[in-house]
Amino acid sequence: QVQLVESGGGSVQAGESLRLSCAVSGHFDSPVCMAWFRQAPGKKREGVASADSDGRPNVMNPVKGRFTIDLNKAKNTLDLQMSSLEPEDSAMYYCAAGVWSGGQCYRGLLVSDFGYWGQGTQVTVAS
Repeated sequence: QVQLVESGGGSVQAGESLRLSCAVSGHFDSPVCMAWFRQAPGKKREGVASADSDGRPNVMNPVKGRFTIDLNKAKNTLDLQMSSLEPEDSAMYYCAAGVWSGGQCYRGLLVSDFGYWGQGTQVTVAS
């Protein structure tokens, strides 16, 4: 059984950095796309960044240039390095994995393309 467990969230000041990590346990029977999503209170869950099975990154425009995603296949982790954090980045951050279906990792990230989810880790950025 596959499990995704996030860590690294916390409360920071605007302009500071945080590194989130997602530990993956279990085994996927087929290639997957892995991603980070976030959800702020009252808002829809939105994709932040993804990495395909070769680790190629795809970072969404709202965070491009500030966030990077790193797939470490040896450690079975998916990290999200967040820099220059803004209050608008405050949200619950979720790690997700979706069975490979072609383009899901290379375009706008859809919640419906991901069937495995972690419990989330809270990020709060104060102004």
